[in-house]
Amino acid sequence: MPSNDEQIRAVVERWAAAVHHGDLAAVLADHAEDIVMFDVPPPYEGVRGLDAYREVWPPFFRWQAQGASFEIESLDVVAGEDVAFAYALLRCGTPGDFVAHPENRLRLTLGLRKQEGRWVVTHEHHSFPLADPAESDDRDATAAEAEVRRLHQRWFDGTAARDLDALMDAIADDVVSYEHDQPLRHVGVEAVREVCAAGLAAAGDGAVAWDVPDLTIVVDGDLAVAWGLNRVTVRPSDGPPTESWSRGTRVFRRRDGAWLMTHQHLSYPYDPSTEKARTDLRP
Repeated sequence: MPSNDEQIRAVVERWAAAVHHGDLAAVLADHAEDIVMFDVPPPYEGVRGLDAYREVWPPFFRWQAQGASFEIESLDVVAGEDVAFAYALLRCGTPGDFVAHPENRLRLTLGLRKQEGRWVVTHEHHSFPLADPAESDDRDATAAEAEVRRLHQRWFDGTAARDLDALMDAIADDVVSYEHDQPLRHVGVEAVREVCAAGLAAAGDGAVAWDVPDLTIVVDGDLAVAWGLNRVTVRPSDGPPTESWSRGTRVFRRRDGAWLMTHQHLSYPYDPSTEKARTDLRP
């Protein structure tokens, strides 16, 4: 039979793997009904009870889906016959976080007790070290900018793959978008989805690509703005490629740790002499 130490290591490793894969049922397994968790975000008095513990994970999973990792780097266990504790360091963050904070690790302490012959977690405490505020703000802004830039890259890749679901990634349900075409505004992610679907369909059976070569991103706290010239290239299967340029501004908010686009403004320059949009301009 595995030792107490081995059993507890298995509990912790299963839990970390479940978090990484976004498996809520497996995350909750091996946790006591009266679990108390002191987490990084509020509430400051902690999360108390299994039902409350269950509610904190979906927002974390949405943030993690943006490319974040959750991996045990070191794990130590001190076990008695009926009570034990474990402490660990984990790599928890997006690639941008690790560029800005290469040494940063999530600190984890677990309290466990043996209940009906099996080890269950009764307490979790998660924390990050407190960095110098000014330095931390600069690093956070750098990491956030990298996250928003990767978000754009997922959109560019999704366009090339004609993956409509990928194009809807990180768009808020309540987004307001000013598109090239009427109406004056499109409200809600489903309205934007229809515009994107029509754009892909208009490309026919040829290859289509979208990018923003001069993409500029500014981040302040939980708000980010990105702007640049949109380049759309269509390569028909039976003709020469076509290229069009337009202007784009996008506004993002960080909600529950995940960046979501809440507003988009696209336009072509307007020629007052002809009263028509100029779709032929190039940078």
